Amino acid sequence: MSIETTTTAAAPSELSLSVADRCDACGAQAYVRVTLATGELLFCAHHAAENKEKLQPIATSWHDETEKLLAR
Repeated sequence: MSIETTTTAAAPSELSLSVADRCDACGAQAYVRVTLATGELLFCAHHAAENKEKLQPIATSWHDETEKLLAR
């Protein structure tokens, strides 16, 4: 199965995460959207990294905007 991975540079604006998007695990600002067959999950950078190994095999899309954390 191939997983579609996008970044903000290539992602359409409707897919971009905003400050209103919150991590499903802790409520912090979400920087990663994971699309699964059953729906989507939003994660902060910490929880995305923590869950990446188990979610990537079943994800249909992994939209990562963590580079925003390094932008000034």
